[in-house]
Amino acid sequence: MKFMTIEITFLGTGTSQGIPLIACDCPVCRSDDPRDRRTRTSAMVTLDGLNILIDASPELRLQCLENDIRRIDACLITHTHADHIFGLDDLRRFNQMQGAPIPVYASIHHRGVLDKVFGYAQADIKTNNPDLPQFIFHTLEPNSTISLSGHEVQTFCLPHGNDMVLGYRFGPLAYCTDISDIPDDVIDRLWGLDTLVLGALRPKPHPKHLSIEQAVDFALRIGARQTWFVHLSHQVSHHHYDKLLPENIHLAYDGLKV
Repeated sequence: MKFMTIEITFLGTGTSQGIPLIACDCPVCRSDDPRDRRTRTSAMVTLDGLNILIDASPELRLQCLENDIRRIDACLITHTHADHIFGLDDLRRFNQMQGAPIPVYASIHHRGVLDKVFGYAQADIKTNNPDLPQFIFHTLEPNSTISLSGHEVQTFCLPHGNDMVLGYRFGPLAYCTDISDIPDDVIDRLWGLDTLVLGALRPKPHPKHLSIEQAVDFALRIGARQTWFVHLSHQVSHHHYDKLLPENIHLAYDGLKV
């Protein structure tokens, strides 16, 4: 399906501890460059005015305030590590403003965690507390296509070390964070992208994340018109590393809209 307009807002671009780290005096954590101040990774994809949140970081409330987010129509979860879901409770404000539950989508690998951690927020559970968030949980099959208000979204399963995460494709845009590899069949499904978002943790290899070098290699293989790296650690200075990357590959930063 061809979208009339598509935009991604990078709400957060940092690794699980955020940048600056607590009690760290490294050059990035003490940097004056605002692009080095990174909240935990999450994003908003807007398709013809439909706002789709990807993950809900612990700073979601602050991210929404900073970016003047006033509506969330659906939430897609890549995986259920704390830095990607612990902001879900803040969606209650959108429930109140919109007067309706918010659909939350996750793979079968992670749906059980959502049921356990946010069981109190399921919309079909009767409660006398109007301040609780209200979700309708949906289980996603990997390597499938779903429809969100008439917009097609493709899902694909990706390794995160020994865990599995979901990547998402919205027509010309794909979002893949917290991954350690991209299988050949997924690379084939990413052909023809305009914009690719990839997790690229740090310069050195990591067992559960792509390094910057690995992410560059995959980005060049996929060949999107532009690629943006997220989930960056405090070992990555924006000023230093962004200028070392190949043309059309860049480090994203909090608040960037593409």
